[in-house]
Amino acid sequence: MKEKYTMKKSFSLTAVQNGAKRISIALVFAVAMIFLHHNARAQEVNLGTANNFAVLGASAISSAGGSASVINGGNVGLYPDGASSITGPIAITPPYTTYAADPGGVALKAQNDLTTAYNQAFGLARTATLTGEVLGTVGTKQDPLTPGVYFFASSAQLTGTLYLNDEGKTDPVFVFQIGSTLTTASDSAVVELNPGVGTVEGTSVFWQIGSSATLGTGTDFDGNILAYTSITDDGDSTVDGRLLAMGGGGVGGAVTLEDTTINTPPAEVQVQGPGGSVPDTGSTLLLLGSALAALIAFERRFSALA
Repeated sequence: MKEKYTMKKSFSLTAVQNGAKRISIALVFAVAMIFLHHNARAQEVNLGTANNFAVLGASAISSAGGSASVINGGNVGLYPDGASSITGPIAITPPYTTYAADPGGVALKAQNDLTTAYNQAFGLARTATLTGEVLGTVGTKQDPLTPGVYFFASSAQLTGTLYLNDEGKTDPVFVFQIGSTLTTASDSAVVELNPGVGTVEGTSVFWQIGSSATLGTGTDFDGNILAYTSITDDGDSTVDGRLLAMGGGGVGGAVTLEDTTINTPPAEVQVQGPGGSVPDTGSTLLLLGSALAALIAFERRFSALA
C-alpha cells in the first residue's frame, strides 16, 4: 500500500514538473508568436501623426485648374510656412481641416514624424533592385510585383499600369526606394490585385523619393509619397494615399495640385492627437489571444495528468 502511495506521489510530482515545463513552453510560444509577427511586419512604415494628413508640405501648397482639388479622409498641413502659402481652391471633406504653422504644433509634429518615416523607409533591406527598369514594364498583370522593398539607385519612371499582387493578404506592404525622382506618364496607373479581406488600396504602399515626384496628367495612383523635396500633379490625377513633402535641407517642400482628388485610407498604426485619429488593426491582441488559448490548453492537460 505504501509502495502504491509512493508511486502515485511520484507520478503527481512528475506531472507537476511536466506541467510546469509545458506552461513555460507555452509562454515561450506566446512570445515567439508576437516576435515573429512583428518581425514579419517590420517593413511597415510608421507615418506617425503624418497618417492624419492627405497633403503635407513645408513651403507651399497650391491648387490650380478649373475646379477645386478634393481631399477625402485627411488633413492638409504646412510647416514651417503659414496659411498664406496655401493657395487655390481646395475642398476638404469634414471633419478634416487645415493646419499651417499652427500654435498647437500639429503640422510641425507631422513633419517630424514624416522625417522619421522617410528615414525608416530609406533604411529597409531590399527585396530587389530595379534600377534602370520602367515600372509598368516591370510589374505587369501577368507578372505583378509581390509585397517587398524595391530599390532604384536614381530615378524611376511609371508608364502604363503597374500591378501589385496583394496575395490575398490583409496588410501587404510595398516600399519603393527611389534615389532621385519619380515621374509617371499621363494616364498611368498603379493597381492592386488579389486584396485580402478588409484591404484598402494604398494603405501600405510607400514611395520614398530622394528628391521630387511628378504625377502625369490623369494618373491613377496608389500609395503614400514621401518626397524629400516636392510633389507635383500635372492635372486630374486621383491618389489613393497621401502626398507628403518634407522640404529636406530647408529646400523645397512644395505640393502642387491641379484638379487632384486624394482619397486617404485608414492607417495601420493608431495615432491620437488634434490632427485626428486612425484605428489599430488589433492584430497584436489577436496573437495574444491565440497564445493565451495555447497556454490554457497546456494547463488543462497538466491538470488532467495531475
